[in-house]
Amino acid sequence: MAREQVISPEMAKTLCELSFELNRQIGVLLHRSGKVEQVVVGDFKGIMIPRLGAVRGTGGRLKGLRLVHTHLAGEAISDEDLMDLLFLRLDLLSILKITAEGLPEQLYSAHLLPQPVDGKSWAFLEPLHPAAQKDSFADFIADLEDGFARRQATSHVDKGQDRAILISVSMDAQLRAEESLAELSELTRSDNIQVLETVLQRSRKVNPRLILGKGKLAEVMIMALQLDANLLIFNQELNPSQLRSITDHTEMRVIDRTQLILDIFAHRALSREGRLQVEMAQLKYMLPRLSTRDDALSRLSGGIGTRGPGETKLETHRRRIDDRLARLTKELEQVGKERYQRRARRRKKELPVLSLVGYTNAGKSTLLNTLTHSDITAEDKLFATLDPTSRRLRFPHEMEVVVTDTVGFIRHLPAELLKAFAATLEELQEADLLVHVIDLSNPAFREQIQVVEDLLRELELAEIPCLKVFNKIDREGVGEQLLAYARQEGVVISALDASTFTPFLERAEQLMGKILK
Repeated sequence: MAREQVISPEMAKTLCELSFELNRQIGVLLHRSGKVEQVVVGDFKGIMIPRLGAVRGTGGRLKGLRLVHTHLAGEAISDEDLMDLLFLRLDLLSILKITAEGLPEQLYSAHLLPQPVDGKSWAFLEPLHPAAQKDSFADFIADLEDGFARRQATSHVDKGQDRAILISVSMDAQLRAEESLAELSELTRSDNIQVLETVLQRSRKVNPRLILGKGKLAEVMIMALQLDANLLIFNQELNPSQLRSITDHTEMRVIDRTQLILDIFAHRALSREGRLQVEMAQLKYMLPRLSTRDDALSRLSGGIGTRGPGETKLETHRRRIDDRLARLTKELEQVGKERYQRRARRRKKELPVLSLVGYTNAGKSTLLNTLTHSDITAEDKLFATLDPTSRRLRFPHEMEVVVTDTVGFIRHLPAELLKAFAATLEELQEADLLVHVIDLSNPAFREQIQVVEDLLRELELAEIPCLKVFNKIDREGVGEQLLAYARQEGVVISALDASTFTPFLERAEQLMGKILK
């Protein structure tokens, strides 16, 4: 076969004759080298393209394959054909219409565009007879990929930074749905992933297989191709079946919000206990997803290795994970005993405990640093602090307390992660006073308060006295009305400015004195 033709006239003639004789559509997948990768026999109405995960494209972002298949009833390129072009990222999709004599009528082709034209992400070539092909197919593809390359001028994929499209399908009101997607963006930034684009679809019903509708998912695939994305992050937790369906359709790495949070924790946990807890949560997340494609799990540190394992290997992985979970449980029990002994020594010294709690990124670590002149990591990122930290603090009237900083809460915190960190949060059981730090500058601060209070109840901590501290009063948008509301509910501070702490310290010392009487 001539390399520079979409399909040779001889192959086109043979394909049409066989299709006519069998009364079935026949398709061939051709590599850019001209090699036939697969032959697909369908029925009269269409063909079903198998998964192409093992086939690699040759540079660029296109698949390196073109599909040519027959149409028996004189149909034009259909919506299903265009879906194949979109989802498989084909170099070209071509159909051969067959004459009444079983011979090629003309070749009709469509290709993807580096950027939309008139709202469409594909274009059609002029129909022509297979024997009339004159232009070089190789040159055509080279020009097409140059267009994608220019569109992808600042790619960091090969430098180790993921480039993601964030997707949320929500039945909530528009404002709440946007706030949730904005939080996903912040989580993604906390994991050092570049956010290329966000997709929000409000729907009365979520697609049970693909979350998005198939047409909307096709738009996302084109967006990924044009922006050179290598990762899709869903705001919803995906069950194993959904994860498999989406990865099969998109052939991209796909993770959900839970996996993103687990990945952040895996990167940020510093203590031995924290690392053990994260690994346990990851393994529990992974177990029901072992039958899905492993690249969908690839962001989990310590993820299973080989691609597409058979049942025997899957069972081996399950046994290994069960064994590892048993060992982790024993190690965590030992660490828990050591932590209990440390707390017991602290209780002997009769130092009261003040614990900082709150939504992630509310400013707890910054407050602890400013209060105690410490240098605990405090970044403007979600989950900057994961491991509990304790420091001593002397109140203005000489009362000395231990101040503990804990992991921040977040809405829809993965259940396994909450269970895994329950041991760490046992520190809160020892607290005499909880200080609930609230980011007053966040438009969703009332919802964040509710999330924290609900989680405190779930952890059976709601009976411990709690002081609300409204932080970030120096931020833009915090006006007198908000400040008046906050002062009614608690005290107001800027964690960066110790001069604002006087009402907080006085109120905390007053409450602590009453509690300890």
